Amino acid sequence: MTRLTLTTALVGSLALPAAAETIGVSIPAATHGWAGALNFHAEQTVERLEEQYEDLDFVLATTPDPGTQISDLEDMVATRNIDALVVLPFESEPLTGPIQRIAESGTWVTVVDRGLSQEGIEDLYVAGDNESFGRTAGEYFVENLEEGSQVVVLRGIPTSIDNERVEAFQSALDGSGIEILAMEHGNWNRDDAFTVMQDFLSRYSEIDAVWAADDDMAVGAIGAIEQAGREDEMWVVGGAGMKEMVQRVQNGDSMVPVDVTYPPAMIATAIELTAMGLMSDGVPMSGNFIIASELITQENAEQYYFEDSPY
Repeated sequence: MTRLTLTTALVGSLALPAAAETIGVSIPAATHGWAGALNFHAEQTVERLEEQYEDLDFVLATTPDPGTQISDLEDMVATRNIDALVVLPFESEPLTGPIQRIAESGTWVTVVDRGLSQEGIEDLYVAGDNESFGRTAGEYFVENLEEGSQVVVLRGIPTSIDNERVEAFQSALDGSGIEILAMEHGNWNRDDAFTVMQDFLSRYSEIDAVWAADDDMAVGAIGAIEQAGREDEMWVVGGAGMKEMVQRVQNGDSMVPVDVTYPPAMIATAIELTAMGLMSDGVPMSGNFIIASELITQENAEQYYFEDSPY
């Protein structure tokens, strides 16, 4: 499901091109499963669109950190003279200024997933519904835990996405009597989540459930729980629809009762919409394209399991 708020904008720089146009695509490197799938979809989309539009070129760069991403963006502008940019910021705060300068230069900017720390900079925003993501998980906790239950939370990388998810999760728990014992950043990383969960387990003798807020972190948390021999004490909810986790839901795994969707293929949507605008008669789409999250249960898990998916 998508929540679509798109408008058309007449932008002279995006009129029907007389010569080849270039779209820069800047995304995080495949440091975890979701990002790996993001890279896969970006590469596939770029390859397909280059075949579809002979007057359209791409420069695709993956980045391991915010500093490298800033350098990549500066290089795209200085040496490739990009006409449009599709960017998923590694982190919101440090990338806001550099992206704002690119937008102010007249380059079309599409921001994906992780919003910038200042609103109104980008022309098009494509993302999952992070409030829905957090709220959907929180509502499941409220419906399946008793008053007085105690939970822990593994947060992602410090970004606007993480803030939106966590705030929505907390709002869903308001008034339920469920206590959040602690929240720590697991950085959407299995190893980091394993370490954080080990700390939680050493600090708290009673934990009823874990919100990992990402399937890679859920895998790391489960590893720590199993190592401690406490798998019968709690269950874990992650998110994003990793096929390993969806299969566990489908098989009725008591530790992974549900999952929450957040599709990495959103990068393909962002690149396609940007390309359509750049190659059209000056009527690119602007605004927000938001993809809602869904709860994956044992009953509907088959719909979300894709054997050939890289994630």
